Amino acid sequence: MTFVRVCGLGELEEDTPKRVELDGTPVSVVRTEGGVFAIHDICSHANVSLAEGEVDDCHIECWLHGSRFDLRSGKPDALPATRPVPVYPVKIEGDDVLVSLTQES
Repeated sequence: MTFVRVCGLGELEEDTPKRVELDGTPVSVVRTEGGVFAIHDICSHANVSLAEGEVDDCHIECWLHGSRFDLRSGKPDALPATRPVPVYPVKIEGDDVLVSLTQES
């Protein structure tokens, strides 16, 4: 599994998504009390950036229609989305946040 540095840990504000691109793939990186997570940045319902949404209790909410996705699994828990979005493995090495595009789910 190949990991790529996406940012420094200090660059991530808690519960504030940061949008990055890895090999043309949009990814939202989110730091919460539960850790650091990487989730595909495009909502499976409306094709808009999840990084523009709000984070609450390890979930990210799409700003357009209110679909919510679990940052750990990518599964939706609020309509209108019914399909999950991919989540990606994250490693922290020192102050570096590393993400692999290999999907966890």
